[in-house]
Amino acid sequence: MAGRLAVIGAGLMGSGIAQVAAQAGWEVTLRDLDDAATSRGVATIRKSLERFAAKGTIQSDDVEPALARITTTTDLGAAADADIVVEAVFERLDIKQDVFRELDKICKADAVLATNTSAIPVTQIAGATQRPENVVGTHFFSPVPMMKLCELVRGYKTTDETLAKAKAFAEEIGKTVVVVNRDVAGFVTTRLISVLALEAVKLVESGVISAEDLDTACKLGFGHAMGPLATIDLTGVDVMLHAARNIYTDTADEKFFPPELLQRMVLAGDLGRKTGKGFYEYES
Repeated sequence: MAGRLAVIGAGLMGSGIAQVAAQAGWEVTLRDLDDAATSRGVATIRKSLERFAAKGTIQSDDVEPALARITTTTDLGAAADADIVVEAVFERLDIKQDVFRELDKICKADAVLATNTSAIPVTQIAGATQRPENVVGTHFFSPVPMMKLCELVRGYKTTDETLAKAKAFAEEIGKTVVVVNRDVAGFVTTRLISVLALEAVKLVESGVISAEDLDTACKLGFGHAMGPLATIDLTGVDVMLHAARNIYTDTADEKFFPPELLQRMVLAGDLGRKTGKGFYEYES
């Protein structure tokens, strides 16, 4: 199936999606707003591939060919010949709608337009286009080269054909797919992790337990690979805040209302690994 993929957004998620697709033989166009962003994305991909090669997960001879299949650009028009477009920009509805509004004008008629949102209803994003039947949610997990899951989300008007193409793509690049048949805010995985993560923040906020001990309890008590607070730091405190707000706005369910601590951290710029400080501190 390998064809042409455009990834919109060269951050943590976008670069990861570009990497696994290039490894699987796809010709990838990685687009962001400026050359500095795309350069950081490619540097992240190179570092990841070299790490896999050092561990023997891939052959060292596979690194450069994978990188050669990735082209960077600041021109959204470069998505015109893509078979599949995956949007991986910031988790805000207005930003995503702007991107899809432009993609609707640019992309070929049979292109699959996918959003990597973790919490915004796909139907709301698809509503910015004249082809909502071609829009689907492909929720990849971070770090994309390591995490095997892709949560595939059907919007209200997503066709079976679009869903099938997106599923085939995700499976071809090495992911195991679960299908969410009804488009609700937070889908399944984000709703589940949000309940745990927000309660974890509240327990730390109220002084019941330290962040370190809470994460240790979840890892050793529940068998989690990573505690919820370390997970928030990895994905971004701001991303968690936006996800919680999106689900709360859609459901009016109080358990999704963001704790004050989460809001203060975002205002202070303590966004997790990407800023060097969140619930934990990180070396730059």
